[in-house]
Amino acid sequence: MLEYNSQQKQLVLPEYGRNVQQMVDHCLTIEDREERTRCAHTIINIMGNLFPHLRDIDDFKHKLWDHLAIMSDFKLDIDYPCEIIRKENLDTLPERVPYSTYNIRYRHYGKLTEQMMQKAQMMSESEEREVLVNMLANYMKRSYLTWNKDNVEDEKIWQDVRDYTHGTIHINTPLMRAKELKENNTQPQQKQNNKKKKKK
Repeated sequence: MLEYNSQQKQLVLPEYGRNVQQMVDHCLTIEDREERTRCAHTIINIMGNLFPHLRDIDDFKHKLWDHLAIMSDFKLDIDYPCEIIRKENLDTLPERVPYSTYNIRYRHYGKLTEQMMQKAQMMSESEEREVLVNMLANYMKRSYLTWNKDNVEDEKIWQDVRDYTHGTIHINTPLMRAKELKENNTQPQQKQNNKKKKKK
């Protein structure tokens, strides 16, 4: 009667296949310690041959010995050439990554735009600040159009600048038109495509 894999014992590490698992199970039954160790080394070589592209990776052999121990349920009593992972360390969780909880007021403008506006707010009134704010406002309009394909009125951008700066900076200078902003967005991509064509 044909026996399906689904009816057999579930593999601990399926990437090595059932034949390797059967070799490990056989190794566990060998009574002589030296012969059992030689068998384990042979299994490691076979496991390494299954992934030849990983041979140059640091600690590759170490990982293979860890996997051998895992497949034997840590019951394989041999002289391991390196310190293997412990069974109790298999279920340990990685340390929690501390994510930033910075609250972005307008996500479509991004965090850096808000920070730049705060820097501009701290500057004294000058031509330099005026130029910076106008550059940021045009960038905000471009960012707005990236996420919202419809046109956006300058008044909307001016209002957002006032919100960013708590009403301390007022601008009403005309910004670049949507068509100009979109053309500026496509120009770098066109230049890159032209360079690729020249190379060909």
